[in-house]
Amino acid sequence: MSILKTIHSPADLKRLKPAQFPKLCQELREQIIGAVSSVGGHLASNLGVVELTVALHYLMDTPQDKIVWDTSNQAYAHKLLTGRREQFHTLRQYGGLSGFCKREESVYDTFNAGHAGTGVSAAYGMVEAREQQGLKHKVVCVVGDGAMTAGMTLEGLHHAGGLGKDFVVILNDNQMSISKNVGAISSYLNRTFTGDFYTKMREETGQLLRKIPHIGYDVEKLARRAEELAKGAILPGLLFEELGFRYAGPIDGHNFEHLLPTLENVLKMRGPVLLHVITKKGLGYEPAEKNPVWFHACPPFVRETGAPAKKAARPSYTQIAIESLIQAARDDKRVVAITAAMCEGTGLNAFEKEFPDRLYDVGIAEQHAVTFAAGLAAQGMRPVVAMYATFLQRAYDQVVHDVATQNLPVTFCIDRGGLVAEDGTTHHGAFDYAYLRHMPNMVVMAPKDENELQHMLKTGLQYEGPASIRYPRGVSLGVPMDREQKELPIGKGELLRDGTDVAIIAIGVSVWPAVKAAEQLSHEGLSTAVINARFVKPLDQELIVNIAKRVRYVVTVEEGCKMGGFGSAVLEALSEAGVTVKTKVIGLPDWYIEQGPQDLLRERYGLTTDGIYRSVKELVTKSPIASHEPELFSAAVDHLPHGDEQGS
Repeated sequence: MSILKTIHSPADLKRLKPAQFPKLCQELREQIIGAVSSVGGHLASNLGVVELTVALHYLMDTPQDKIVWDTSNQAYAHKLLTGRREQFHTLRQYGGLSGFCKREESVYDTFNAGHAGTGVSAAYGMVEAREQQGLKHKVVCVVGDGAMTAGMTLEGLHHAGGLGKDFVVILNDNQMSISKNVGAISSYLNRTFTGDFYTKMREETGQLLRKIPHIGYDVEKLARRAEELAKGAILPGLLFEELGFRYAGPIDGHNFEHLLPTLENVLKMRGPVLLHVITKKGLGYEPAEKNPVWFHACPPFVRETGAPAKKAARPSYTQIAIESLIQAARDDKRVVAITAAMCEGTGLNAFEKEFPDRLYDVGIAEQHAVTFAAGLAAQGMRPVVAMYATFLQRAYDQVVHDVATQNLPVTFCIDRGGLVAEDGTTHHGAFDYAYLRHMPNMVVMAPKDENELQHMLKTGLQYEGPASIRYPRGVSLGVPMDREQKELPIGKGELLRDGTDVAIIAIGVSVWPAVKAAEQLSHEGLSTAVINARFVKPLDQELIVNIAKRVRYVVTVEEGCKMGGFGSAVLEALSEAGVTVKTKVIGLPDWYIEQGPQDLLRERYGLTTDGIYRSVKELVTKSPIASHEPELFSAAVDHLPHGDEQGS
């Protein structure tokens, strides 16, 4: 009989015997592998944290006790144990379970997260809220070893360690092999160091030593230092001890005989404690164990072999961008590339193969990546920062303060711009047009296809200042590629088709749907022009204003937020030129976009050919102009057809 099917909440878990846990873990892994093979997702990290998840919910009283999962892409077993097993097949699907923790989804999800490094700070905020409210529950933060490279994690540890409140941080270390000190001796030492007797003896000895006149505090410090040295000879915890945390570990995160008693002791300890747990990525699924990097965030795959379920017929925009970067690096030795722990995701592993000494992976440290690039640029190099749009948000001030104010030639390759499908709310690249276009000196570009992408990369590298090139997730269009990269004139768009009734001004991946919509409109008697803006900043005001003066309607299209984005830039240009024309901005609304396939979301928010066509027809139908009287300038930013309420 299935054990997992009897678990509807952690209360059911507590009725099991620890001897049943290995079978439960096997069932959890089977469920996770089955779901991810069908829909894609974060597999390797989730398979590695199963035993730890079971142990936490068994020993803690959730949801009264709080578990914060840093990044939360390793919380699949957590979801299965907290009443979401029957919905688990909807993972990462439109209208289904999120691939991350989501407070709106369950009371067991204490904090929403999709970016690494936020967990310790959020969890310690919960600790202080508990203290302020006079409550007694436990707060535990599970943080991966990768997130330890995030400056925010260290800031949180420093703060929490200095204030000394009861708080447990579990370092889930899945990058190390299980070494000798994660065996019986280490397990015995950790049970000893975290046990009630040892903890009580340590505190009472400290109190006794402090009472010795004149020398008590010095003797206590000497005793503590001796203890640290003794532990440091066996256990790698001095860094955390210096930050104010009691350190325990490392222990085998897959061995319940070690994990349960040590974790039970740690949960009883007073003050800040860090438990170091060693786990293996992909445990229980051989392909993921052999290739944990690919299975970190993978597409659907064939369960029997681990091979991708289908191969793309064309290269991705990411591949085109990095191939173009490699060619540029061959021609210019000043070109170097920087990533923040996303070498494979941004395609820079291909760059690294050819230029291993010119690729810098700085870890999950986006702020450092940008300022590091600024330092390189200040000394004559041509750094390229390749980063997802959602992650560049984390380095906003560094882009402003360290790059743009000094007008340094740093090129930002902004991957995953726009809608990114199943990763959902925390990962959609909705805001980069808006948060970059208002920075002085910044050039903001987006190509209509892969051929224009290669030219934009060359343009950015030749520009004597900061430049960004934004491209989407997914396969390219398959357009013919020019043999050589060429530099585009900064701030110049292109008129793809002329017209006298309507002008559609589009940017990035929205350009070709706009062209197709214009063809349909023209067949119906509405002469429709299409401008490929190419540049959000500097905007080609001359081209846009000249076209706007001779049409009756202007529609802008972007796969980004309408508020402050590309459409806003066009409206500002028309206002400055004194052009009064009926307008409509098509883009993403003022709420966080849900998860779902890119095509479905584009249809939902009117960004397809049909959606653009309908929006233009709606604008024309609602705007009688037979009198030819001057129209008031307006930006129609009402909801598109099929839009839901805010917060959907």
